[in-house]
Amino acid sequence: MNGTSTINVESATYKSGYYISLFGAALILLWIGIFKFTPTEAAAIKPLVENHFLTFFVYKIAGIQAVSNAIGAIEIIIALLLIFSVKFASLRKYAAIGMIVTFLVTLSYLFTTPGVWKVVDGVPVTDFFILKDVMLLGFGLMILQNNKK
Repeated sequence: MNGTSTINVESATYKSGYYISLFGAALILLWIGIFKFTPTEAAAIKPLVENHFLTFFVYKIAGIQAVSNAIGAIEIIIALLLIFSVKFASLRKYAAIGMIVTFLVTLSYLFTTPGVWKVVDGVPVTDFFILKDVMLLGFGLMILQNNKK
């Protein structure tokens, strides 16, 4: 090999992996987006949102549930863009950009929220649900790159 590799995007294995990832990401976004409409999730995300340099001000504009609902609506829209991008390729770019922005912000909560990291038996741990966003960010970047072909 010459140091570069190419991916055969026409292979059945690649296509299967792509669609499993796409529908998996859409399911996660849809499910979590719907959950944002509950008071439990609205309260759970409050410390994350209010301690972030990009989102700290939103509770001055709207209430806890309204902010959570707005975030949930964004997540649901991104999920629908992913699903509909299977039929309408022009939507892929918007789904990818939405994923990238969403998951960069949510991952940054790991660094802006006080008390999110704890040490358990000498190992730093966090609320692991946020770590799914590493994979979802990577998939969003892949979609964006694939959209350019």
